[in-house]
Amino acid sequence: MQNNNDTTYSLGEYLELSPPTISRYTTGDIAPKTPTIQAIAEKYGVNPTWLMGTEGAEKYLEPKTKHKKIPIVGTIAAGLPILAQQYIEGYECVPEDAHIDFCLRVQGDSMINTRILDGDLVYIRQQPDVDDGEIAAVLVDGENATLKRIYKRNGTVILHAENPNYMDSVFTKKDMRQLSIIGKAIRFSSEVR
Repeated sequence: MQNNNDTTYSLGEYLELSPPTISRYTTGDIAPKTPTIQAIAEKYGVNPTWLMGTEGAEKYLEPKTKHKKIPIVGTIAAGLPILAQQYIEGYECVPEDAHIDFCLRVQGDSMINTRILDGDLVYIRQQPDVDDGEIAAVLVDGENATLKRIYKRNGTVILHAENPNYMDSVFTKKDMRQLSIIGKAIRFSSEVR
């Protein structure tokens, strides 16, 4: 905070307000309006909510985004498919208007070139199909879940790993009943390592 040695008069002049108005602000007889609070906060290099104190500060804050809780459901392989454990391990909060249905925890390193690492959370929008080139959670053989980039070529579906150490998995039309898309990966979060 700057030490400006302001007086009631100099602060009033800065804010284009009368000295008696400034005095009534300091005694608490009247409350300054939001633009005045912001101008005072800018002048002294402080947060407007700090300047107001904790009581009553809420009405000056920006409206808070409403959130919803989505479940963290088991683990998904980013490598070889592993059994999708269908239990709720916890919850994540996302904005209420986010089109996200659940999270899966990544296990493995097949998506490292997209910066999705072992232990990351991937946020999934439940949908039965994705566009070519999008990353999706996929169920193989009805029980093994994996996270891969999906490519569709001439009636086949390719599950592509973003790590050169893993081969693509190719599913032809006759294999399609072994494969179902759970949903599209919308975003992910990583822990600082």
